[in-house]
Parts: sequence; structure tokens; C-alpha cells
Amino acid sequence: MKKDIQIGYEYFKNSSELNDIEKKLFETAKQARENAYAPYSQFFVGCAVLLENGEIFSGNNQENAAFPSGLCAERTALFWIGANFPTVKIKKIFVVGGPKEFHEKNPPIPPCGACRQSLMEYETKQNENIDLYFSSMNEEVVKVHSIKDLLPFYFDATFL
Repeated sequence: MKKDIQIGYEYFKNSSELNDIEKKLFETAKQARENAYAPYSQFFVGCAVLLENGEIFSGNNQENAAFPSGLCAERTALFWIGANFPTVKIKKIFVVGGPKEFHEKNPPIPPCGACRQSLMEYETKQNENIDLYFSSMNEEVVKVHSIKDLLPFYFDATFL
């Protein structure tokens, strides 16, 4: 039996179509991207996270000469928030990424597989969906209303 999976998402041609809080998250993620440490890949990613208490925190990718030792922007932000605000729910996450040298043709950059799994852990932990936005510097934006939309066959504690 063949089955299909469909996901819903929103597409914004540029950041001017976003509401005020989304624009603020986009700008925060862009700024965080500028401070990324990516001397090896030259692929800079910034992430902004809105908590239910209204606070916004950011992270960026941090590379290491021993490649597996680096960390993506999403997990940098998530793990810091998890350590410092373990009971505060995450409402929205905005990711902006791409090569250091911006090219108009860069499409919106989604989280990698490891970040999707980490994001799913937080969504499962808080038992509430997280709006996820991803973009490149060309300001096209994709929004999904749950991490499950990017990771439909996710692994969680129910398998343990």
C-alpha cells in the first residue's frame, strides 16, 4: 500500500510580508548570522527564538577544525534556552542561513536533520507546536506550523 505525506506551509516572497514580531525575529536571526564562526564552510547561519514570556534569544553556528565538534545555530540557541529557561515554552524560531557571500539565487535554508530532531525534542517536551520560519538573505521565507511538518517520521521517547 502506497501512502503520501502532505505538509502545509506558508510562503512569503520577502520580509515585508511578515508581521512585526516575525520581522523582529528575522532581523535578529540575520544579525546573529553575521556573528557566526564559520571559517571552514563559509556557511553562516543565525537563529532567533521567541519564548512565551516575550523574550527573544539568538544563536549562530560555531565551527571547529575537528568538524564534528561544531554546532549549528538552531542547537546553539535551543540548548542555551533549555539550560537557562527549562520550563518556558518556545513559540517561534526563525533561521536565516546561506553562504557568507550572499547570492540572490540562494533559496530559503531549512534546518539540517540533526537540528530538526533537536527541535522536535523541544516541541514534544512542551507538548505544543513551534512555528518555524526559514530564509536566506534574499528574504524569501517559508513557515511551517510544527516541526513535524519537516520531520513527519520523528523519533521520540515513545520508542524507548
